[in-house]
Amino acid sequence: MNLKGKRVLLTGADGFIGSHLLEALLKEGCKVKAFCYYNSFNTWGWLDTLSPQILNEVEVFTGDIRDPNGVRKAMENVDVVFHLAALIAIPFSYHSPDSYVDTNIKGTLNVLQAARDLNIEKLLVTSTSEVYGTALYVPIDEKHPKQGQSPYSATKIGADHMAESFYRSFGLPLTIVRPFNTFGPRQSARAVIPTIITQLLSGMKEIRLGSLHPTRDLLYVSDTANGFIEIAKSDLCIGEEVNIATNSEITVGDLAAKLIAAIAPDAVIVSDDKRLRPEKSEVERLYGSNKKILKSTNWKQQVSLDEGLEKTITWFKEAGNLKLYKSNIYNI
Repeated sequence: MNLKGKRVLLTGADGFIGSHLLEALLKEGCKVKAFCYYNSFNTWGWLDTLSPQILNEVEVFTGDIRDPNGVRKAMENVDVVFHLAALIAIPFSYHSPDSYVDTNIKGTLNVLQAARDLNIEKLLVTSTSEVYGTALYVPIDEKHPKQGQSPYSATKIGADHMAESFYRSFGLPLTIVRPFNTFGPRQSARAVIPTIITQLLSGMKEIRLGSLHPTRDLLYVSDTANGFIEIAKSDLCIGEEVNIATNSEITVGDLAAKLIAAIAPDAVIVSDDKRLRPEKSEVERLYGSNKKILKSTNWKQQVSLDEGLEKTITWFKEAGNLKLYKSNIYNI
């Protein structure tokens, strides 16, 4: 599929990955409608930080992914849908699982039903590497069993299977896109890299973290956005689950050491019990296979871990960006 000139709806456009994907889609020549979460302040999340030149090219639709009527209205006169809207914070899912079912499962169902009725040309449903749970083998390919180790991951597994059922039952042309651990500018402080960077840049000498031994497959956000685009272009991915991964891993402890060395070498790590996940809920190892995406698309990793960390630190140092984060609290 050639995306140039396509009318695209992007749900979750106001979020971290969504805002970067929006910029990438515009560069592809798409006509983008950005679905943002309605609120009484009329804020558009990270889209509010983009330049007027970019926003002038975008149609913003405010709504709620849990509302089937609003979703259907947003999807009218659209060719391609990138569905990213979701609740993603794992700690918050421990005490508010109902909201994750409503947003992640029912919200995805709303998109699927509208896509079927409106004859959408292609739908990309966003999954997460968390659906795999702790690796039973590495690298984790798309055939790896699903393990719901948190209410969040359980709802994403449910959404993935709902999407699969619409492909198998109704022939809906969709792909389940599964990014591993994306990082970069604009990421929420509930993620480990912004947590470490904001504490360091705020002058803290004791960096509070949870478990240090789990491993993660870290992917810079521009590579994730490009993965979505290349998957959308490829007809080989229809009806498939596709990882976006680097085929590598690093422990949280080694990651923290890299950031400390780059920002404040005299800082030390302190264990914070409230940041620890329940033992059986912690995903101990994520190390993803990118064999399928390399075979089925023109995607390839372009930003190394060290380069991506440098870009992310630079963004946090830019005037005003650090003030957007509350480094002195545990963000869930």
